Amino acid sequence: MKHFIALITGLLAAIAVAYAAVDLNSASVAQLDGVKGIGPGKAKAIVEYREKNGPFKSVDDLKNVKGFGDKSIAKLRGELTVGGAAPAKAAK
Repeated sequence: MKHFIALITGLLAAIAVAYAAVDLNSASVAQLDGVKGIGPGKAKAIVEYREKNGPFKSVDDLKNVKGFGDKSIAKLRGELTVGGAAPAKAAK
């Protein structure tokens, strides 16, 4: 029974990792390429944009990367995150 519980726990952990959102601010070209809807060219463009312009503040910043429009961003929104973005300044 202990082996069965360990197996189930391991499978659930693997599933959680597989469905985790990819961070636009830290992901490699290979990690971005693994997201459905982002190929190697777009993945490279994302990394190059990030290196040139700094971290993404939101997924919507993908509009600034060639090859991404409102429709493609809407489809990717659930797959991507910007966990490493600089914190927003509080309004006074």
